[in-house]
Amino acid sequence: MSDKYEAAHPDGGPKDFTSFFPYYLREHAHPLCRSLHYIGTTLVIALAAYALGTGQLVYLWALPVVGYFFAWVGHFFIEKNKPATFTYPLWSLIGDFKMYFLFITGRIGPALDAAGARRR
Repeated sequence: MSDKYEAAHPDGGPKDFTSFFPYYLREHAHPLCRSLHYIGTTLVIALAAYALGTGQLVYLWALPVVGYFFAWVGHFFIEKNKPATFTYPLWSLIGDFKMYFLFITGRIGPALDAAGARRR
C-alpha cells in the first residue's frame, strides 16, 4: 500500500475490507481515474459475459489485461499513485466492483464524501 495509507494506519494496515474501502475511495478521488475504472470494469463484465455466453472461453485470459489496463492508466497518469492491487489484490478487486456498483446505482457521491475523498 502507499505510504499515505501506512501513515494513517500505524498498526500495519487494514484488518478487513470495511477498514480498507474508505482508503480505496480516497485513492480514486479524481473523476477521470474513476471513469477509467468504470470503463475497464464494464468491458470486463461484457467480455466475461460474451466468453461464457458463447462458450469461447479463450477470451477469459484477456479479463485482467482489459481491467487493469484502464485502471493503471488512471493511477499512473491521473492520480499519480500506486494501485492498491499491488499490495491488497483481493480487496482491491472487491473495491473496484463495489465502487462500480455505487457508481451505477448513483450512490458514489455520498460514499466519496463519507470516505473523505477529495473531488477534483
